[in-house]
Amino acid sequence: MNKKMPPQQRLHLVFGGELKKPGSAIDFRDVSKLDIVGLFPDYATAYSAWKSAAQSTVDSAHTRYFILHIHHLLEPEPEPEPEQKEEKEEKESEIHS
Repeated sequence: MNKKMPPQQRLHLVFGGELKKPGSAIDFRDVSKLDIVGLFPDYATAYSAWKSAAQSTVDSAHTRYFILHIHHLLEPEPEPEPEQKEEKEEKESEIHS
């Protein structure tokens, strides 16, 4: 029996707010005024919500929106064994060469 598993839910949080100084470190002017757009079950819907929110504030250079990959916080990828890490780094350097 080959049952098809439903896709794994990968939660994403879309939020934004006014930054103290655009173009520098992410430092919000007032954290209590952050706009929490919502939680989304996948990147595509999160991106759509982010784009809509970001476009609605296009005239405010200080306002920025972000997509936070909650699924990375809930289930972080395990650290590779040292041998695997070295192999991965070697492959990546070959790709970029």
